Amino acid sequence: MTTSPRIGYLIPEFPGQTHIFFWREIMALERMGIAVSLFSTRPPPKGLIAHKWSEEAMARTEYLGAVDAVSAAKTALSVAPTTYARDVLREGKELGRDIAMTSAAARLLWQSCRRQGVTHIHAHSCGRAALVAMLAQRMGGPSYSLTLHGPMSDYGPGQRLKWRHAKFATVITEKLNALLPAQLGADKPKRVFVQPMGVDPNVLTRDIPYQTYTGKEPLHLFSCARLNIVKGHQDLIDAVKTLRDKGIDVRLKIAGEDDDGGSGFRKVLEDKIAELDLGSAVTLLGAISAEEVRRNLLEAHLFVLASWHEPLGVAYMEAMSCEVPTIGTNAGGVPELIRHGIDGLLTEPQNPRALAAAIQLLATSPKDTMQLGKAGRARILDRFDCRKGAELIARESLDLSISKQI
Repeated sequence: MTTSPRIGYLIPEFPGQTHIFFWREIMALERMGIAVSLFSTRPPPKGLIAHKWSEEAMARTEYLGAVDAVSAAKTALSVAPTTYARDVLREGKELGRDIAMTSAAARLLWQSCRRQGVTHIHAHSCGRAALVAMLAQRMGGPSYSLTLHGPMSDYGPGQRLKWRHAKFATVITEKLNALLPAQLGADKPKRVFVQPMGVDPNVLTRDIPYQTYTGKEPLHLFSCARLNIVKGHQDLIDAVKTLRDKGIDVRLKIAGEDDDGGSGFRKVLEDKIAELDLGSAVTLLGAISAEEVRRNLLEAHLFVLASWHEPLGVAYMEAMSCEVPTIGTNAGGVPELIRHGIDGLLTEPQNPRALAAAIQLLATSPKDTMQLGKAGRARILDRFDCRKGAELIARESLDLSISKQI
């Protein structure tokens, strides 16, 4: 009797409000016949648990948990200090503290992998989760890989150490990949692949035809991202005010919650909505399920997200997959997804007037909106299907073959 190959997924604070693309990738792997064991550092705050699949995911996830100082000190000795000594000397006490804090979790991960027959761990992070995977491997555990989802500076110290021992790595954009040689030097793994996260176009599809804006009804905008200043929701609200002052009945719904579960940046946006007297025009939906996101997309005339910084943007992909004409910003890796004038429109970040102009342009150009919607879905089918990432991770984790390397 043969058993399915088994890999582990290590994701910080899983399942959070933005983690739908991880779940899609996991489901794709399991449809391929690969068993997946789920690990995380700790559960997310309750206010950020939004999806129908969240309870199933939490029930399947082994949380490695917070570790007391005594346990950390004992398990730190399980890894030869020569593994990380030069890195700590170079980077200082912050890295030393991170190693102490994660070493016990690494030991738990190693033990669980041995018990379950996990042969490889993929850390969907370059933060402390990557350090956990690295330490577990150095203790005698399975090989590991990692994914860089944004600027390396966002993921804390010890990057050379985390990447040095990885079997392979994936990076979500060409822009991030181009920085790796300078950031990692000789510690850059030999096998690094540009592989964006993706969506499931079989689920994110239309079952009702797209209806262009006629001017006889409200102009329905939808946006979806966590409530944080860098997502530019405040700029989109200003753009709505500009358009309404011109006599256009714009209605905006924003899905997402702040990292404090509703007590943080949401308050700033609520104050802004009240100050601009937009209470009847702008609705903050909070963290909603994937099914609710799709429903709102199908009801929208346009999807708009005005991020100041965006490594790539799964929310854009979801809208494009549903053939909703999409407006984004020329920020980070977004131009690798949305090609201006081909798959959607791009404006400069932090420019509410330009954003309002782009919205008005599409609202008054029904032929262009239909064309952009169809081109957007074609773009997702070609490049951003979640199965592509699952296939790469399966292939490289299990040594099924070696694809073209970067």
